[in-house]
Amino acid sequence: MTAVRLVALLTLGLLALCPAIANAGHENRDVATIAADRLKLLLDAGEKFILIDLRPAQEFQLKRLAGSRSIPASELEKRLGEIPKSGRVVIYAATPSNDIPDEVFQLFEDARYKNITVMLEGFQGWEKRKFPVETGRRPSGLR
Repeated sequence: MTAVRLVALLTLGLLALCPAIANAGHENRDVATIAADRLKLLLDAGEKFILIDLRPAQEFQLKRLAGSRSIPASELEKRLGEIPKSGRVVIYAATPSNDIPDEVFQLFEDARYKNITVMLEGFQGWEKRKFPVETGRRPSGLR
């Protein structure tokens, strides 16, 4: 077993036993969070996540986390059904998670999502660490 795989498995075990729940800047709302470096480690170890980019579509088209889907926060209410209620879903915005509007979290809460995790540092934090991004326009069917 490689060291990266072992670290990923230990991390997942710890998350299962003591999930990292933080307020993430949203009053009276517990929001599961994940740091960008932890997410990268798990992705590198082959873990599967559904990544949802809440930034405007134009920003998503320029660059994004590899494999992510664009569902801008402004369209979330009408597109909520595109996000599965099972599996591990990580959402991210341009800036840190405390800048995500409360309405976004309220939508997930009202629809009884239990599998949503927020990337703490947002896309800017991912880029600041010089983690890889996907660039260029995607075909329209792959938004």
